[in-house]
Amino acid sequence: MSATRVIAERYELGERLGVGGMSTVQEAFDRRLERHVAVKLLAEHLAEDPQFVSRFKREALSAARLVHPNIVQVFDFGLDEASGRHYIVMEVVRGQSGAEILRERGHLGVAEALDLVGQACRGLDYAHRNGVVHRDVKPGNLIRSDDGVVKLADFGIAKAAHDQSSITQVGSVLGTASYLAPEQARGEDAGPAADLYALGVVTYQLLAGRLPYEANSLTELALKQQREAPAFLHELDPAIPEALGLAVDRALSLDPRERHADAEAMRRALADGGEGIGGAATAATRMVPATGATRVTPHAPEPPRQRTAERPAVVAARVPRPAPAVAHGGRPGAPAPIAAARAPGRRGGGTWRLVVGLMILALVLAGGAAAVFATSNGQRGVTLRDVTSEKVDGIVDELTKLIEDNTQ
Repeated sequence: MSATRVIAERYELGERLGVGGMSTVQEAFDRRLERHVAVKLLAEHLAEDPQFVSRFKREALSAARLVHPNIVQVFDFGLDEASGRHYIVMEVVRGQSGAEILRERGHLGVAEALDLVGQACRGLDYAHRNGVVHRDVKPGNLIRSDDGVVKLADFGIAKAAHDQSSITQVGSVLGTASYLAPEQARGEDAGPAADLYALGVVTYQLLAGRLPYEANSLTELALKQQREAPAFLHELDPAIPEALGLAVDRALSLDPRERHADAEAMRRALADGGEGIGGAATAATRMVPATGATRVTPHAPEPPRQRTAERPAVVAARVPRPAPAVAHGGRPGAPAPIAAARAPGRRGGGTWRLVVGLMILALVLAGGAAAVFATSNGQRGVTLRDVTSEKVDGIVDELTKLIEDNTQ
């Protein structure tokens, strides 16, 4: 331990603040600037992976440029030659992480949860606007200080840790599988929308006291995401406004394009949802192909998707799960919002042709000079024909055929 009591001949290590699979965090005293800091010592085995070390350096440099009240600031990083340990020096935040809060209290009330998540949204929005994606948003990386300020931690190692590095993919990625967006679980490059998904999972967990998906591996997570739809939060707890449940559900959409437009839009949607605002069904919808079923999702970016009192009308947060009936709103067995297609060979509008035809017949039999005649060529237009008594027999034959064609 004596070899690591002082890092980089500058940071005097003190109390241990936390331990994880990738690192150990200790409070330290910066001799040069005479201030207390937090020093994260990366696990020794990570130094054996050159790819990780290279990416870590680049990401730590990017994180050090992020200066925002809701982001733990990175002051320094490097390699301590004496111990061979890579380190990150950050501001020290005295308080509790989201993970500690959940362990202690189980879940939070709506107002408290939204305050925590709302501040995290502000931090993410700032990072995204500056080209930095966290990629490891989870309760343990949300720290609430004793004075109530929430800060996002670990921007410096998130991208490096989730790279397809042989040494990290088994440890760190699987350890936080439940917070990974579907595109991350598939090994695709994750953008800002992946952070919104993860924060949606965190929000769900803070409010419900449970995860939307419980998974121990990426494979299990991917299967559950495709086969199951988490219960809406307002179905689990009537004290949670429906609009809020729908706003969280939108963040959990499997398709990144269906999530909130950005972190600030998500913050507003959650805040409004907490007040019971929003969630009105939008007329602008679009059809999205899905495995084994059809779903309808809102096309407009805001407000969050919702459903009617009976069941969801035009809303779906994710791909419907396999079920014998058409899934609606991402929930198996719910009433389909779209009427069944007409049977093959039947044309729409048969009723109006029949009515028009009967009117014509009446006019003809009455000896009218002219009548409106509906064609049977598939067009909904009408034409005017002179009708004389000599043509009655022929017109009656045509009307009879028209009626028969449209009433089979």
